Amino acid sequence: MADDDEKLSKSTILGMVAMAVAVFVVANDFTALSVALPAIEKTFGTSVNTSQWVINGYAMVFGVAIVTGGRLADIFGRRRIFFIGSTIFAGFSVLGGFAPNIWMLLACRFLMGIGGAMMWPAILGMTFSLMPRNKAGLAGGLIMGSAGFGNAFGPLLGGVLTDTVGWQWVFFLNLPIALAGVLITYLVVPRDEDRKDHEGIDYLGMAVLTIGLFAMLLALDLGTRMGWDSPIIIGLFAMSGVALAKFFFVERRAGDSALVPDDVMGNLSFTAACLTVLMMSAIFFAALLYLPQFMSKVLKFSAIESGAGLLPMMGTFALTSFISGRLYAKLGSKVSVTGGALFLAAGMFLLSRISPTTTYDDLILGMVVLGIGVGLFYSSITTAGITALDPSRSSLAGAIVYMFQIAGGSIGLGANTAIVLSASNMAEGIHIAFLADAILAVCGAVISLLFVGGTLDTKKIKAAWHHSHRAHA
Repeated sequence: MADDDEKLSKSTILGMVAMAVAVFVVANDFTALSVALPAIEKTFGTSVNTSQWVINGYAMVFGVAIVTGGRLADIFGRRRIFFIGSTIFAGFSVLGGFAPNIWMLLACRFLMGIGGAMMWPAILGMTFSLMPRNKAGLAGGLIMGSAGFGNAFGPLLGGVLTDTVGWQWVFFLNLPIALAGVLITYLVVPRDEDRKDHEGIDYLGMAVLTIGLFAMLLALDLGTRMGWDSPIIIGLFAMSGVALAKFFFVERRAGDSALVPDDVMGNLSFTAACLTVLMMSAIFFAALLYLPQFMSKVLKFSAIESGAGLLPMMGTFALTSFISGRLYAKLGSKVSVTGGALFLAAGMFLLSRISPTTTYDDLILGMVVLGIGVGLFYSSITTAGITALDPSRSSLAGAIVYMFQIAGGSIGLGANTAIVLSASNMAEGIHIAFLADAILAVCGAVISLLFVGGTLDTKKIKAAWHHSHRAHA
């Protein structure tokens, strides 16, 4: 255990600070604009059907492009791709703040999604390369803790800026934060090694995967509004199915230059981690959408109150993520991931008791339990997925895990929305949807117990038990 207690160097600590700042700015951008949409609609005289693409368009482009961003980071250097992605992200964020109309704003948001998709896997790769292998759990905890803090702080920051200096400052603020992350990274993160023998770029694989993912995510987003039997939705799903099937054939012929190489696709532990992320993200995104909806439409909370109302969940998520690295190191990946999944299940079971007479106080325990599950699960599954593969694949691995998170969120929102809309009232619909989510979380826990993280590390569990027993005595 001596290695686990080894002190990190000053440059490593500064590098981790830079990664945390970079993660914060990307994660914050997912949620900060959620409370600013009414002000954006008023500024440009548009409706929610259009303004929602300020959030949906960014998330969709991010999810579609992230695998390509991860592969480029592994081929051309994570530091280099991070700088390019940060420049795109911050530059179009400033342009978005000056946008004269909604269409210019949406275009900037889509391009910000490309920048974020380059930044995120590069950040993951640099983080896990900076941290010693035996402290990989700490790296995962730092990343997901910073992401949780950014997600939790986003609605509050967005609400304050919108009500004081204007929603445009949600965009402008990204510039100094991104610059700080870039500057620290430039000073403390080692230069990328020149790789003259790097694999070729799988342009066909990138194109086919982009088409397949974009068609699927667009169909899932539009399906609840247009109807799942709409010819457009059916056509998008068909296009997605054909493109994704074609992708597997393209990858088989691409060899070492494949976007997703054989050693990644054939790794059972990594595949199980991705499947578990897909299932759990369906649950987490449903809670992120329908808890504020319940607070707003049933409890009559304002936008800022609804954002603050999520703090028991998002704050616990952030805090648990920061301490989960120590738990991961002591208990191993299987226990950490499975434990997180079971907390997610317990949280959704508690929240599924929602009824028209439920008060905010009745939601707090369920949100806290769910937040513990999210913090423990996401940091642990990210670390387990990345460390299941060779270190040279870390950016790609992190990108694929996050792609499944975005896809799972979209699938979950579509399924939960269909359940909620079919019920007689919102409270009943959320009750049924959350109960189904809890059952899905139990299934995810079983998969993680059987397949994620190799065999159960009983030595670590016994050591942690004896350590805890001595401390208690």
